[in-house]
Amino acid sequence: MSEKQSDLKKIEQLLEIMKENDLVEIEVKSGDEKIVLKRAQPQPPQVTAVPMMTPAVSTGAAVPAAPKAGGEQEAEKASDLIEIKAPMVGTFYATPNPDAEPYIEVGSKVTQSTVVCIIEAMKVMNEIKAEAEGTITEVCIQSGQAVEYGTVLYRVKPD
Repeated sequence: MSEKQSDLKKIEQLLEIMKENDLVEIEVKSGDEKIVLKRAQPQPPQVTAVPMMTPAVSTGAAVPAAPKAGGEQEAEKASDLIEIKAPMVGTFYATPNPDAEPYIEVGSKVTQSTVVCIIEAMKVMNEIKAEAEGTITEVCIQSGQAVEYGTVLYRVKPD
């Protein structure tokens, strides 16, 4: 048997020993000859934490209105407001770019075709329209936050 075949046989035998004994590394010295075998370790999967938004659970009970300055109670109920919800999962942006003004703010009038925000999903910027007419009464989420399908983005008082 040639020397190369003999070396190959030794390596194959060492590999079998490694498998049988579940060894990660083996080193064999014989005179001036040295063989080192290392088995590659599978990398554990990387887990990335993604912030998740949980939808609010409604009990059907009326939510008491916050008092206004001057002690007056707000007459309208939360059920009178229209909610603009996220139509997809992604990242909410209130502005077209970081240096720009928000698309809308509390007090802004909107129509069905008014762009109210952008939701980035899979590196695609999706313009979200109000699909309601009225005045924005509440901005429910901050720019840059992750949203799920159905997350309330804005509340609108119908005109």
